[in-house]
Amino acid sequence: MRILTAAAMREVDRRAIEELGVPGPVLMENAALGVLDALMARFPRVERVGIVCGPGNNGGDGLAIARHLFVRGCEVRVLLADGGRTLSADAALQLRILRAAGVDPVRLAPEAEPDEAAGWLGGTELLVDALFGTGLGRPLAGQAARLVAALDRLPLPRLAVDLPSGLDGDRPEIPGPALRADLTVTFAAPKVAQIFPPAAELVGELVVADLGIPDWLVAEAPGRLHLLCGEELAAALVPRSRESHKGSYGHLLVVAGSPGKAGAAILAARAAVAGGAGLVTVATPEPAAANVEGGSIESMTLPLPATARGGLALAGFETLLAAAEARDAVAVGPGLGDEPESWEVVRRLSLACSRPLLLDADGLNAWAGEAGRLRERRAATVLTPHPGELGRLLGTSAAEVSADRRAALARGVELTGGVVVLKGHLSLVGTPEGEIFVNPTGGPAMASGGSGDVLTGLVGALLAQGFEPEAAATLGVHWHGLAGDLAAAALGGPAVPAAALVDHLPRAFAELSRA
Repeated sequence: MRILTAAAMREVDRRAIEELGVPGPVLMENAALGVLDALMARFPRVERVGIVCGPGNNGGDGLAIARHLFVRGCEVRVLLADGGRTLSADAALQLRILRAAGVDPVRLAPEAEPDEAAGWLGGTELLVDALFGTGLGRPLAGQAARLVAALDRLPLPRLAVDLPSGLDGDRPEIPGPALRADLTVTFAAPKVAQIFPPAAELVGELVVADLGIPDWLVAEAPGRLHLLCGEELAAALVPRSRESHKGSYGHLLVVAGSPGKAGAAILAARAAVAGGAGLVTVATPEPAAANVEGGSIESMTLPLPATARGGLALAGFETLLAAAEARDAVAVGPGLGDEPESWEVVRRLSLACSRPLLLDADGLNAWAGEAGRLRERRAATVLTPHPGELGRLLGTSAAEVSADRRAALARGVELTGGVVVLKGHLSLVGTPEGEIFVNPTGGPAMASGGSGDVLTGLVGALLAQGFEPEAAATLGVHWHGLAGDLAAAALGGPAVPAAALVDHLPRAFAELSRA
């Protein structure tokens, strides 16, 4: 699903009107009906509704909503807060229709203090905010700011039309006074401020309503930002043939583990099995091999020569490379440790291996200061850093990465030439083509050691099954987060242990398949 800027949405509206021939008032009517459906689904017993309308098309939506509620028997109180400005043509048309239907809005005079008018709306059961939409490009000031502040003090549930007033649809920041909504109904596609915090925290539940325009018109809108959704990802899940066998679903090599960190290798291997890989082999330093073998009975183990401290030794490189070339994909990094010799093994393997490669954890740290060399690879590369790991690749700090995650992600993609997954709240997937995918699944209960190792195994399994890097990363991230959500709901505790995350991957797959 596309995430649009205000300008991109205006372009969609323009093309709908000029190229498809859909009149502007029809789009406004469709928007009002979409809001009405969401309103009645969330507040089915509401009888008195207060609606505050601005002078633009967002206000016109509000006037149309008022009429539909009125003809359905609701008491509506409509406050027209135009700030002394002329109404847009479509809003003026909706005002004439509303008055003809029997509702005459109260106009807030430009010089009036808004407290009394806000109190009048407070005598209802629900407040509908149609004051400003996604096109507001400035902080609220003057009467508008005081009105929003007064409305925000009302002890009423709030529904925002398109965007809570005071937010800028193109920015995740809260620029000034803004209304907090319980439900926001937007049109055709979500907007930037509705997805990214802190602005998204004022949106409440988000509903995307249909405007009666074809999907391809939205898909062709400018921009490269997408929201991952189960319905679209499920299309990539092809039912397994009855004649298939374990060799049909790929063989993943997981290069992971070291003394004291065998659990990381075990979690990645178990996740790979749950993610559908037909075969999984874990290549691990010999001192960790027994623990890895005992902890993941579904996978095979390849013990490798170790350094004195138990990390991967260069003496085992040729064996490791041969094993990698004999598999369908390779996932490198969980629990490998920070020995320079082990990191040299990782670097040599990354450049020599002709198979799809996933790098995580110490597989990423090995490339700090040299990540640009990953562009020399002959096959697909997927990187799954958290902010600290991406910061090390970029030569910056985790705080700087977190301050502008999308920009840091784009830099990581440009530097490495791979598909990059920036993990965290709303994990981001960036592609060499410049697309950025935002994942809405997952939550704070997944902030637990081992969650990233599970993602490594899951995405690695998808690569081994033949998924393209973008598809493996986007499907894997969404599936991983959904498993976390299901585990959190089932367990009820503050955190989801990584082993429980693996256990919920099959249930998450079933739910995703039904999307």
